[in-house]
Amino acid sequence: MGFFSTIIVGLIAGLLASWLMKAKTGMLVDMILGIVGGVIGGWLSSLLFGVDLMSGLNLTSIITALVGAFIVIAIFRFFRRGK
Repeated sequence: MGFFSTIIVGLIAGLLASWLMKAKTGMLVDMILGIVGGVIGGWLSSLLFGVDLMSGLNLTSIITALVGAFIVIAIFRFFRRGK
């Protein structure tokens, strides 16, 4: 269940982060960045706090994935402007 919940939470976080950051990317890119953000958010939470906060479909997981999605969208914008 952990892998599938990470994907679902990542999809939600990607759409929320795109909306909050006013990213002008398509819905598919938002979802992909959200999934990557969910994975990165879970990895960072386990690295910093020693606990994987991506534990299912709950508010903590969404916030963790949202932080990861913010980071991924910022990196995406940085490399996109470099063109």
